[in-house]
Amino acid sequence: MKLQMVCLLLVLLGSEVLSVDQDYDDDDNKDYKTQHKWFIEQHIKPGMRPDRCTEEMKRIRGIKGRYCKKLNTFILAQAKPIDRLCKGKGDEETIKIFKSVVDCDRIGTRTRPPCAYKETDLESLLEDLGLTPYCREKLTLSKILEIDEKTITDVPVKSKSDLPWYFIKKLMMVNVTAGNMKCTSAYESTYDDSLGTELDLRDLLDSPNTDDTLNPLDIITALFLCSDAFVQQEMALKFSMCQFAVPLLLPSCDTEQCTLMLWAMRDIVKKYRPPALSQSKGFIEERIVDSQVPMISFVRLGNCSLSKSEILNKLLSNSQQYHNTFVHHNMEGGDSPKRISNGLTEITWYLPCGNTDIDLFNQPVAVANLHGDIASFETQYSFLCQTSAAVFVFFDHLESECKILTNQNNKAQIFLVGNSESKNFSLDALKSVAIKLGLMKNNIIIKRKEKNDADFIKRLRKTVSDVVENPQMKMPIANMADIAHELGILVDEDSPECQAGKKNADAITEEIQNLLQYKDEQLPLQGQIWKELTHLEKEEFRLKKVGSKNVEMYKSDLEQQKEELRKKQSSFNLSPAMTCFINAISRPGIERCYFVKWMRLNLDNVSRLKLSALRELYKEKCKDSANKEEAKEIDGQLSNSSLGTEHFFREMGQIYEASLSLPQTHPSRQQLQHLPKLCAQLLLDGFPLELVDGDASNIPLRWVSDVLIQLNHLVSPKNKIRVVTVLGVQSTGKSTLLNTMFGVQFAVSSGRCTRGAFMLLITLNEDIKRELGCDFMVIIDTEGLKSPELAQLDNSCEHDNELATLVVGLSDITIINIAMENSTEMKDILQIVVHAFLRMKEVGKKPKCQFVHQNVPDVSAHEKNLRDRKLLLEQLNEMTQAAAKMEKREENKSFTDVMEYSPDTGNCYVPGLWNGNPPMAPVNVGYSQTLYELKKNIIQQLRECVSSANDVLEFKEWMTSLWNAVKHENFIFSFKNSLVADAYMKLCTEFNRWEWEFKKSMYSWISNAETKILNFGTVAAKSQISDMEEFLTHLKHEATTELSNWEKKLLDNLEEYFKQTDGHVHLVEGHEEEFKNSAKNLRRELENSVVNHLTAAADIKRGLKEVDKIKENHTKEIEKAVSELITQCRKKKVQMKDRKLEKEFDKMWHETLKKMSYSELKHTDVFTDVSHYLRENVSRKGSHACELLSGQSLEKCGLAAFKYKPERLPGKIEHKVRGWLSLQDLVKARQKVADNIIAACQNSVTDKTKRKTNYHNTNIQEILRIIDEMLNKADVDTDIEFEVPLKQHICADAARNFQRMQEDFTQANDPKILLDKNKEKFCADFKDVFHKRDQCHKKAEEFTEQCLKPAVEDFVYRSLGPNITEEMMRSKVFSTRTSFQGSVLMDLLSKEDFNSYLSCICNYEDYVKTWILEQIKEHFSDASKTSGYEEEHLKSSIKNIKDAMEKAKSGKSADLKTFVERICKELGDKLVISQDALGAFMILNNADREQFTKSLIASVEKMEKTLKKKFKCTTFEIKLEHLRVNPQTELFTRVVGCGKQCPFCQVPCEAGKDRHKDHFASLHRPQGLAKYTSASSEKLATNICTSLVISDNRFCCHATDDEYHPYKSYREVFPDWHIPPDGSLESSDFWKYVMNKYNEKFAESYKAEPADIPETWKKITKQQAETSLKNSFNIR
Repeated sequence: MKLQMVCLLLVLLGSEVLSVDQDYDDDDNKDYKTQHKWFIEQHIKPGMRPDRCTEEMKRIRGIKGRYCKKLNTFILAQAKPIDRLCKGKGDEETIKIFKSVVDCDRIGTRTRPPCAYKETDLESLLEDLGLTPYCREKLTLSKILEIDEKTITDVPVKSKSDLPWYFIKKLMMVNVTAGNMKCTSAYESTYDDSLGTELDLRDLLDSPNTDDTLNPLDIITALFLCSDAFVQQEMALKFSMCQFAVPLLLPSCDTEQCTLMLWAMRDIVKKYRPPALSQSKGFIEERIVDSQVPMISFVRLGNCSLSKSEILNKLLSNSQQYHNTFVHHNMEGGDSPKRISNGLTEITWYLPCGNTDIDLFNQPVAVANLHGDIASFETQYSFLCQTSAAVFVFFDHLESECKILTNQNNKAQIFLVGNSESKNFSLDALKSVAIKLGLMKNNIIIKRKEKNDADFIKRLRKTVSDVVENPQMKMPIANMADIAHELGILVDEDSPECQAGKKNADAITEEIQNLLQYKDEQLPLQGQIWKELTHLEKEEFRLKKVGSKNVEMYKSDLEQQKEELRKKQSSFNLSPAMTCFINAISRPGIERCYFVKWMRLNLDNVSRLKLSALRELYKEKCKDSANKEEAKEIDGQLSNSSLGTEHFFREMGQIYEASLSLPQTHPSRQQLQHLPKLCAQLLLDGFPLELVDGDASNIPLRWVSDVLIQLNHLVSPKNKIRVVTVLGVQSTGKSTLLNTMFGVQFAVSSGRCTRGAFMLLITLNEDIKRELGCDFMVIIDTEGLKSPELAQLDNSCEHDNELATLVVGLSDITIINIAMENSTEMKDILQIVVHAFLRMKEVGKKPKCQFVHQNVPDVSAHEKNLRDRKLLLEQLNEMTQAAAKMEKREENKSFTDVMEYSPDTGNCYVPGLWNGNPPMAPVNVGYSQTLYELKKNIIQQLRECVSSANDVLEFKEWMTSLWNAVKHENFIFSFKNSLVADAYMKLCTEFNRWEWEFKKSMYSWISNAETKILNFGTVAAKSQISDMEEFLTHLKHEATTELSNWEKKLLDNLEEYFKQTDGHVHLVEGHEEEFKNSAKNLRRELENSVVNHLTAAADIKRGLKEVDKIKENHTKEIEKAVSELITQCRKKKVQMKDRKLEKEFDKMWHETLKKMSYSELKHTDVFTDVSHYLRENVSRKGSHACELLSGQSLEKCGLAAFKYKPERLPGKIEHKVRGWLSLQDLVKARQKVADNIIAACQNSVTDKTKRKTNYHNTNIQEILRIIDEMLNKADVDTDIEFEVPLKQHICADAARNFQRMQEDFTQANDPKILLDKNKEKFCADFKDVFHKRDQCHKKAEEFTEQCLKPAVEDFVYRSLGPNITEEMMRSKVFSTRTSFQGSVLMDLLSKEDFNSYLSCICNYEDYVKTWILEQIKEHFSDASKTSGYEEEHLKSSIKNIKDAMEKAKSGKSADLKTFVERICKELGDKLVISQDALGAFMILNNADREQFTKSLIASVEKMEKTLKKKFKCTTFEIKLEHLRVNPQTELFTRVVGCGKQCPFCQVPCEAGKDRHKDHFASLHRPQGLAKYTSASSEKLATNICTSLVISDNRFCCHATDDEYHPYKSYREVFPDWHIPPDGSLESSDFWKYVMNKYNEKFAESYKAEPADIPETWKKITKQQAETSLKNSFNIR
């Protein structure tokens, strides 16, 4: 039956299934012969090769084209064996004849070649497992560590192709259940739970269907065969940690060759304690391949009823805990037939712990296990015989000849292990073989029926123990390579790349004798020089030792010291070790990876030996208190004796940074430019990058930054990352936790505690990339906090805080690793962590937090620790309050104020790492499983991240800004970040855009409203309301609705903006309320503006009401007189020429004017009115103010320029200066305030007089409001003696202007003058009417020229202002205040004109107003820039006019007057039509409506051309004068800021008027530029406030009551100013460059002595100055 099934399986390999009955009968010859002949003809072809498959099948089937069957199969065997097997006359051994099967699958229908080939069981298995793609392109670490959906979900294995990934997933997390591999479908198919009416038990006796079940050893073998050397090494390491057997000899069934897995085992390090070290509690730690441990091998000969692998598991397990080290028959899937793993030789180790009650063997021993019959694997057996101390051969039946045992050149003792219960057992055969082998009775172990398993194992263990105690051979695995080579066994280390990497690594490490000396000689740049540089860098930021020195001079000295140290570094020649190292990592990718691995292995070995010796010496010295100093010295050596690859990369970083101090063209610098890219490639290859140098507590910023830049180049555009970091006390398993969770390999070997911080890249699968919004995950492992090595140093706490702040700031999720044993240390670390999270909250970063509690084994830990979690939260709250007080952020009262944290979901309880007693304990499955759940939780939290992922360059920027900030003592105060600045600038740009849309809309609304008001009460009025007050109220209500809608829109926009996940919006969430307040303030401002404009327009309309009435009456009288004259002249019935008619008209004109009564317009006594409102304003200031006001009449004020000359200065009371001003400067400061207020008021007065309206008391009220507002915002406190004269001066000047304005208005609206002005027109109309001439064309032109053209022109200019403003705002220069400031300074730098600098510094607002105007004029110097807008508005107006005419025509009345009135009414809310011109047009108008309409259309078209030409010929300067919305003013308001100046350097604040709680400036300047001199001389001061605020220097001014006050606490004096230290030492290079260049000229202008310029300032170039501006203002 069994043989028939095999035959059937062979036949089924064909494309057409043969009809072979499963119960084949030998007598059924006819059927057999037919099918057998067919099978032989098509499938048997000895020596068949894949490349001949297609052609052979074509020949057999007679096919000539490129076609082949869908599946063709050839059995590589002869016909007779097949015949024998199918007839059932053979046995199982016959199967061996069929060495392989060649298949060819058709690919498509017309391909060339038409088939793809696969062969043998290996290929078949790989296809089943889905590993075929990795047969050539091997699995890489990057692939197996890749995070995909399968690695973070618990979906059961449903197909064979899922099995390898399931195994890898479990193995990488060192989960000992990884070996339990079975498909769900296979498992479920074994059981049928269907209900039936009849109980049928027959199927319980049937064999289960194992077709879908694979042997775990096959899967393991397949994975090793499909993996590259680095994956094999990683897998071997994880196998070892799980106490699984590791492949020693890996078979490849297609080539019948095996490979010694020496490289794969290189990374396994074991620690154990032999009996000799039990008392001293010492231990041995060594790399297992180099360990002198005897190897005991176990093999099988023929069939064996004893399960060798299961017996070995029992042999190596104690009674308390059984562990499946080897896969055996009774394990899940272990009973499935092996397809490719026969010949696999595995190895494991038993290592004692030094406890005789626990140890099974007192000495370490390696145990090898060969799977399969040694008769089939003689090479492997021979290898084991020559490398083992003993070989145990399991058997059931021995042939007396047994050549395989007797022919071997055995170096090992041979032990025969048989089972007497086997039916094939023969004692005689056993005796014969034993004699031939010369075996003693002790070399034979027989399992008898009366002996149970325990006794048998005990006997076997005793035998093994005896061998181990006195081994004949101890051969390290590394030495077995020679034996392998002799036997033709491949060695994985023999690859050329591996050997090249080893050669280069050995060349470096073989030179190491004395570690400390080696580091000093071969790695000199990272020693004392680097530590001194670190110290200088931090001192530059902290200025702790500046004392009373000039800060900038001191910083210059520090900079020079740094330059000297860099020169010293550059003076070192590249050491031989570093030359070799750099050359080696410059090799092609795979060789480079081998080299780095070999370096790590070699250096670990060296360090381990050194540390082991030092530990022993330290132990000895500590026994005697007299050796205290020596012990301390050895302790220091222990700390410094670590040497790893990170030291070489660190040296490489220092070499690179030192080269940057050389000129760009220097050969050394050029030769080293490729180093960052090499390191970036290694990062992609899975090697860690050192972020923080733990020895120097510093980041080599240029080096790490350039590596990250290169990394960005390599991965762009897929460069988004999420960051997970771990923090915790030293030696609490942080690295192990990360290694277990993510399968990575941070260093965890003995004596190698992590120092500093390291980052690793993990790739993400495409599906996870989409979910997380990133391309990579960055894992950061950190140095343990509260480390004993650093505890003795003064700055250990500072170091911990720096590190915690950095990594928390870089992270999206921070894992806080807490060992529950030490509550004091836990409190310490929590305090550090809370500080870090508080700092992040304050700078806009919101990382998530996960607490991991180590060594909590109980399954009910989560519930039991409810009280502990509550206590933890209380501690966190307490520490938050303490941290908030220290960081001066007392508003944070609880930990949840700082970050989102839930005690229930934010804690993870992890059991201990080992399941039992090391070194034989496997990793606790609970540990792996808990960390797997933690990993899933972390991925889920990353999915829920509101903020978008950073790209690599943004990560770099965060690292730089965080590290620069932690170098300062006050992190929050010092933090500056370009990403935050970017995010803030984007927010400002967006808000400015919305703000302008709001303003523009309201300007348009105001324009329309003013038009309606000016047309109110005329034929053009659209409103049905007849009362002006009622109409004004209606408009105000309409304005309120419009403003509310826009305010809501603005607030909604802000809300939507802050909901975004992109653009780092989360970094500026703290400004949300600020911008909401700005929106509300903007609404209030515009509401005031609307009311003012409406009131002013209404006042103008009211003022014209009386004038319009007089004009209307006079016009009617003239019209009546002219009509009577026409009647009289016509009655004469005499032909009258024009001269005669003119004479009659003159006579009538003079008589009519004599009869008219002229009432003069009411005049206001402007000076009296202004005096009244001035007195009313000042009276609120008290009686003294009124006395001052009465001292001089208003008419005598304002005749000369205002000069502030205080009559008295009564000491401190009068010297109320909000800055660092002298008494002399007080007068200058107040004069400047006065000049600014006067200029603002003059602008307002000019704006009003331009309107050519009558005076109204609201005019002076607005002037007084402007004065009061500006006085309140002034930097200098003013007194009443300053305020009253200033107001008198301004009001007097305004009164004179208003007086002239009133006189001009009266003159322009005098009825007699207006009548005389229209006399000629009336006369012409009189003659036309008398002669009955056609007036249509003339009247159409008159209406167009006098009524429409001025209105259209006015409309264009009213609309053009916002257009010009908007176009300028599109420029980057005017997008934000910061951009504007930067652009102004960049322009100054390009001009290199001292007077411009002086003007900008001393009269900033005047300078920028002029600068803005110049920018506008320059931009619109080309007339075509405005012509587009002008044509647009002109066309709009023409269209409105034509539409109005069409609507007017549709009316029933044929009366021309009604027709024109309808046109005016339609245009009433768009154009302001002059009522004077309209009234004059209507008089004596007898034109025909139809003809008039035609003429009017022609006139309007002519007007369009005329205006277009006029606009084109008008200069831009003239256009600016006509604009209602002044672009210069709008832009100035937008970009200038609030007008406040820094109290120390007078740089202007860059924040908006009402949009900030703190004043700030991107770039502060030397105090000398603000006219300050040093206290001890008249020399200009060089100190910069951004340096002073971190120094111990002090200042003195009135605000401090003339007492000296520390700069560090300046906010106690000036709470509304935020002056952070420079983000970098180059930030102020621009102003340093300016002061150095124009030092003499500034001194001359300020009447002072030139400053003493620091030496480093003199080296600053124009290019460096420009770079500093770009960095400070984020200019790209």
